[in-house]
Amino acid sequence: MREMHEPGELYAGRMDLRHVRAFVAVVDAGTFTDAARELGLTQASVSRSVAALEASLGVRLLQRTTRHVALTAVGTKVLAGARRVLDEVAHLHRIASRSPTELRIGYAWAALGKHTRRVQKAWAAEHPGLPLVFVQSNSPTAGLAEGTADVAVVRRTLDDPRFETALLGTERRYGVIATDNPLARKRSLKLADLARYSLAVDDRTGTTTLDLWQPGGAPSVVRNTGGVDEWLTLIAAGQAVGMTSEATASLNPRPGVAYRAVVDAPPIAVWLAWWKDQPPHHLTDLITLACDAYRM
Repeated sequence: MREMHEPGELYAGRMDLRHVRAFVAVVDAGTFTDAARELGLTQASVSRSVAALEASLGVRLLQRTTRHVALTAVGTKVLAGARRVLDEVAHLHRIASRSPTELRIGYAWAALGKHTRRVQKAWAAEHPGLPLVFVQSNSPTAGLAEGTADVAVVRRTLDDPRFETALLGTERRYGVIATDNPLARKRSLKLADLARYSLAVDDRTGTTTLDLWQPGGAPSVVRNTGGVDEWLTLIAAGQAVGMTSEATASLNPRPGVAYRAVVDAPPIAVWLAWWKDQPPHHLTDLITLACDAYRM
């Protein structure tokens, strides 16, 4: 006779990394559907993984509704530990898989913009046996914490003591609008021009926040997106406007989208970041090449 189990008993005492990863992904994405898309899994699989984690811990981590999920009080505490676990596992993979055959540069949106190809060609001339490979990762550390990059291009302050950074240069901010928007007829824009529309942002990796506007002058509607492609699609449809670095304008042309310089917005600082305890080979050469490109 097949042995019967109480609900959750099969998972009692067992915890799998994929369950932890699914839980963190749901919290970051906001819904099971979006988390499944990020992980490349089905929604049902993600839901089962989170349920398995809850069963193994014996607590409810998420409050579920038809529209969104929210952390419980215990879930908030578990989340911090879950992130640490995943960071440590990623660090182990990074150490074990570190390859001397290429140098991986992570980025979230636009690599080094118009300077990307120049730096690649200069690097290839100086280090022909060590290709410079750019890898996209829509995470706050652009792949560093996840172990997919040896160094990363970041355009937001990286307040993490595990990483070192070097300032490469600055970039202008560009307003981004649909080509049939009246603003597209202007050669340049001001912050006030964009404030009249819904603003599309990526609050995980983007560079635009409401702090750029004076109190009372910021856009009243903000739509969060999950990366550059979703962001551009929303703008092209005329459902929002955006603001980004000139690097995005250089590397992400899109039919139906116009980029215009925002003349009264502060520039964006661009840093190169790496693990403090394990700087990559030829780091100084890379910093020098990138800084030289930004000075041109």
